[in-house]
Amino acid sequence: MRVTSLNVGFMPLVDAAPLIMAQEMGFAGDEGLSLDLERAPSWSALRDMLSFGQLDAAHMLSPVPVAAALRLGGNGVALAAVSVLSVNGNVIGVNQELTERLKSEGHDFAFSDAHAAGQALIKAMDRELRLGVPFPFSMHAELVLYWLSALGLTAPDKVKIRTVPPPLMAGALKNGEIDAFCVGEPWGSRAVELGVGSLLLPGKAIWAFAPEKVLATRQNWANDHEDLCHRLIRAVWRASHWLADPVSRTLTAEVLARPHYLDVPAELIDRALTGQMVIGGTGEIREVPRFVEFHAGAANFPWRSQAEWIGRQLASRNGFDLDVAGQIASTVFRSDLYRAALGPTAADLPGASSKVEGSLSHDSAVASARGQLILPPDAFFDGLIFEPIAH
Repeated sequence: MRVTSLNVGFMPLVDAAPLIMAQEMGFAGDEGLSLDLERAPSWSALRDMLSFGQLDAAHMLSPVPVAAALRLGGNGVALAAVSVLSVNGNVIGVNQELTERLKSEGHDFAFSDAHAAGQALIKAMDRELRLGVPFPFSMHAELVLYWLSALGLTAPDKVKIRTVPPPLMAGALKNGEIDAFCVGEPWGSRAVELGVGSLLLPGKAIWAFAPEKVLATRQNWANDHEDLCHRLIRAVWRASHWLADPVSRTLTAEVLARPHYLDVPAELIDRALTGQMVIGGTGEIREVPRFVEFHAGAANFPWRSQAEWIGRQLASRNGFDLDVAGQIASTVFRSDLYRAALGPTAADLPGASSKVEGSLSHDSAVASARGQLILPPDAFFDGLIFEPIAH
């Protein structure tokens, strides 16, 4: 088979693992592909590199292709999410001043209760909260705005969102530019290691099964290079399946730690992979099952309902018609391409491409191609359920 090289961009985060390990472990090669992986300095740079054709595909924040479809940011180029690379994997952290204030007020840093953590944070604030996120159109921003507004701390009057690239988040906290952050690993753990902050909550405590990163391409590239797109989806799916095996964790951490990937100690990366999170300077550990999910529970499936939820959240803050925005957004997550790519494999594909979001409180069997698919809990912390319009 002739090998085709694809230019693929990524940000230095643990959840870039499916792309990195697809190349390093030979899953891309099995599909006749070679992934030329390029590390980007920021999410805006990565989005623009993809939009302008410098990249064929990219590790991307799940709301970015939706925002592009709604003409929010970017340059008008239509982007597609052809699969989900990771679910969950974010942490919310606070600076040392807030850490001490929360402790003095009796907060236990249980790292699991979004209600308790949010109420304690609101009580501890004596001014607006300056909160760092990696990009305005990100699940980080969507999660914290959903969480805090539900508890009465609304933006922009009480919460000031500031954009900080992930590797710079700990520095921004140390320099007093932000009071708190929501960021992907290992950069929350980096803040703990530097002694400049503590971890307050995992993102999954707000939405138990939130699509974090996607495999993004330009819509026209996905349509015009269907065979290449299918092969890329399959390569990443096989890497994700391999990552789901606990035996893979040590090697994955060592590979991701290399200078041209994340360039941090493997031990920091291992925390996210195992869900053994060190939350503070005294070494307290909180166990978070499924802290980041690469494969199980149809984690890679691009649910149109998840895109619709993102679209409606963005629309609500920008004065757009919610139903129209939701319909547009649902077309961005290309479940059709995903199904076509994985039909010949052992993947157990869901029977539907859209579902009610937030309704599952426990592992649940659902209709699927092979009748063996179990979806994990996907509840929102406030108990709300999202009923999609698109199907």
